[in-house]
Amino acid sequence: MEWAEAISAAINYIESHITDNITLSDVANHVNISPFYFQKGFSILCGYSIAEYIRNRRMALAGKELITSDITVIELAMKYGYDSPDSFTKAFSRFHGYTPQTVRKHKTMIRTFAPLKITISLKGGYIMDYKIVKKEAFTVLGASKEFSYENPKQEIPLFWQEHYASGKGEYVCGMFGINIDPQWGTEKFEYLIADIYNPAVDIPEGLTVKTIPAFTWAVFPCKGALPDALQDVNTKIFSEWLPALQDYEFAAGYCVEMYDMPNKYPNGTSDENYYTEIWIPVKKK
Repeated sequence: MEWAEAISAAINYIESHITDNITLSDVANHVNISPFYFQKGFSILCGYSIAEYIRNRRMALAGKELITSDITVIELAMKYGYDSPDSFTKAFSRFHGYTPQTVRKHKTMIRTFAPLKITISLKGGYIMDYKIVKKEAFTVLGASKEFSYENPKQEIPLFWQEHYASGKGEYVCGMFGINIDPQWGTEKFEYLIADIYNPAVDIPEGLTVKTIPAFTWAVFPCKGALPDALQDVNTKIFSEWLPALQDYEFAAGYCVEMYDMPNKYPNGTSDENYYTEIWIPVKKK
């Protein structure tokens, strides 16, 4: 399935199951894409995480039902997947600005949130460097933590801060940031702050050794200050490179960010020439 088709199919699937207990994995599995890559691409192209999109659609539909029918708040809460009327009321108030009771009693304004209509326009002539490289398996030493797909963009930078604040940066400088979800269907993924493993050195407490399998990788160079340089290339991967891709597709639930040594640059990771890479495992279609 092409990337644009996958996004559209996912939106249709969500709309057809909007009152069911659907998860990111359900949506990603429906379009046969790793949840990690699908969440990342969906967020970049649509501006929302899968969970945010589902919540917004449910609240919009709940508001419409509230003002056009006699359904009770308890029935609405149950229909749209909330454990209690209180939790539903809080979510409803955050979205619409008023409680369900206020909306019904005073006929206040409510907000709408229409289903997304995805149109990806492919524009020729953009410049994006990448190379396809076969790499043997390699072993890393790293600090590992499990993350939900719900909010990794905010949580992973905090993990890096915790890593250095704890003193583990003395043993693992952070040559790699590695996302691992080999099953492609779970609600969480493992993230490693890692360096190449030296078997002659004892493994410090609290760190782990992990082998990254051999893959054919699409390698994207990034030049510029972090995080903008990486974010810009990630956006181009999902908005330009993937939709135009003819020969390859995702091969596995891994993604590697490789960081050059910051002390090589006058301004470290904020330097305009700072170098990083994004590695994505691919296979021939």
